[in-house]
Amino acid sequence: MNRGTVDHAPVYPREVARRALELSASALILVHNHPSGDPQPSTADVDMTRQVVDAARVLRIAVHDHLVVGRNGTASLKALGLI
Repeated sequence: MNRGTVDHAPVYPREVARRALELSASALILVHNHPSGDPQPSTADVDMTRQVVDAARVLRIAVHDHLVVGRNGTASLKALGLI
């Protein structure tokens, strides 16, 4: 949905929710990459995910997971207990 710079990609929960509604989605899986190669979610990743989860909940859209992909593997915020 969005392209970022070397160290930042803005994500707006309202835009994620709007696209989900356009697609008549009942659930979402968020995915993004870390060009550094380290898939460890940042504090900003966790905060943004929680904002999307809260916005989607109001619309009865489930967020199943948020995956962060890096050269060194993939991290699941759900598996890490962060959502």
